[in-house]
Amino acid sequence: MLQSIFVVISALLIAQTHADSTAESLHGTWSSKSNQVFTGPGFYDPIDELLIEPSLPGISYSFTEDGYFEEATYQVKGNAKDPSCPVAVLIFQHGTYNISSNGTLVLTPFKVDGRQLLSEPCVDKGTSTYSRYNQTETFKSFAVSIDPYHGQYKLQLYQFDGAPVQPLYLAYRPPMMLPTETLNPTATDDSSAEETGSSNSKRSLSNLVKRGLENRQRTNAVKTNREGFIFTNVFWYFSVLMIGVGSVAFLAY
Repeated sequence: MLQSIFVVISALLIAQTHADSTAESLHGTWSSKSNQVFTGPGFYDPIDELLIEPSLPGISYSFTEDGYFEEATYQVKGNAKDPSCPVAVLIFQHGTYNISSNGTLVLTPFKVDGRQLLSEPCVDKGTSTYSRYNQTETFKSFAVSIDPYHGQYKLQLYQFDGAPVQPLYLAYRPPMMLPTETLNPTATDDSSAEETGSSNSKRSLSNLVKRGLENRQRTNAVKTNREGFIFTNVFWYFSVLMIGVGSVAFLAY
């Protein structure tokens, strides 16, 4: 009887770490291990069109439950020929996402809003290249689970060829993001397109983003504890204890 109880408890605990692949599970802001790169106004200022360099490289994705995403990437690549000339790039994108029936996750950015800042000190002589950026991203699949070691929610993305991306950990829920609409509309092939948005609508968007920047310390996004959720830590240790006790009981029986 005791053995059966422990087996059931262990099975229930293990089930809690089962991966989820739904829009609901994606909801939030996810950041890589450096815990220094986050989406939102702290990474990109759309009013002055500034990309703000974090203290350490990393990546961050945010997702809403109704189909919007935001991406913040800061990558540094060493130069094998000259170690003193690393290449650094900052990328901001946001737009919509879709999860297909086979689990494929496709991120489609708003084309006019993407930005890239490329720094190649031994080539650009200290003047970084700032440009527009637009890259649709396709992930073959993704999985959200509780990391048994860190005791945190983990997002594992898999590239189009199935190769895993570095794991991301839940940092904010609800997500910390800029407004989920075009931030910097520009002219199309038709020169009159400059006038498509009224001055009032453009001013309203500017004020909305400005308020977001001013109030970013008062966001309703709740930052999680990167040292580990108390509940999941206790949960993990209890799982290990129960499995251990169950094993002992099984051998003794």
